[in-house]
Amino acid sequence: MINQLLVFFELQKPVSTSAERNLLIYMVGVLLVLCALIIVFFVVFQKRKNKLIRDKIQQQQAFEEELSNTQIEIQEETLKNIGQELHDNIGQLLSVANMQLSIMATSVDDTIKNQFTETKDVVKDSLREVRALSKSLNSDVIANRGFLESIKNEVERLNRLQLIRAELKVEGDNTMLRNNKDSIILFRIFQEFLSNTVKYASAESFIVALQYLEDKLVIQAEDNGKGFDVNTIENGAGLLNMDNRAKLVKASFKLESTPGKGTSMIIDYPYRVAETLKL
Repeated sequence: MINQLLVFFELQKPVSTSAERNLLIYMVGVLLVLCALIIVFFVVFQKRKNKLIRDKIQQQQAFEEELSNTQIEIQEETLKNIGQELHDNIGQLLSVANMQLSIMATSVDDTIKNQFTETKDVVKDSLREVRALSKSLNSDVIANRGFLESIKNEVERLNRLQLIRAELKVEGDNTMLRNNKDSIILFRIFQEFLSNTVKYASAESFIVALQYLEDKLVIQAEDNGKGFDVNTIENGAGLLNMDNRAKLVKASFKLESTPGKGTSMIIDYPYRVAETLKL
């Protein structure tokens, strides 16, 4: 009887082992499928999360760019109106005054003729400067004249007024810059830097260098003024304005200054086709 039971259990043992093996394989398979599903779910979730983050960043960038575009459009329209007012109204009044002085010059006494002539020359010079200033404010004129000619106009105006000794250096082919709308933005950045130099730097000389390379325009401007600590004006409106304008045209902007050693600005502008910015 005992022998029969032993034989029975010996016969049943392989069957039990085979069943357990199959069960184990089934459970492992189920676990692998669950793990695969979890991994797939995690990857899909992460991709959707990354896409949402990218979309949010792009929307924020698009909003900020549109806001900057709108602000610059308003600024440009304001400057254009001021330029037109200077040219049409103030310029016209100075022209009339100059004509009247020319007529009166023939009948004044010799004792005051020299002073009268000097006054007439002052009015004439004022008229010329008003017209030059009106051109630098009007974006249409800047676009028609081009970036290089607009820079030359500013340098010549500085030297003419003897506010500062200015110098312009140009390398390369200026026709490489074909985007008039971007050139207006670049010119406004230059104007902002130049204005700060005249107002605050107490500089004697100002040098601007334009390098027209094959793929980009490099604008370098520097003065020998008193300089400043960049960290103290890090959030200044002027610096932020220049930096924001540079970002609009996908240019890099760098401002360096040391107290007692002057200030310099470098703009690297990769050429772009004229299609994105409205002014």
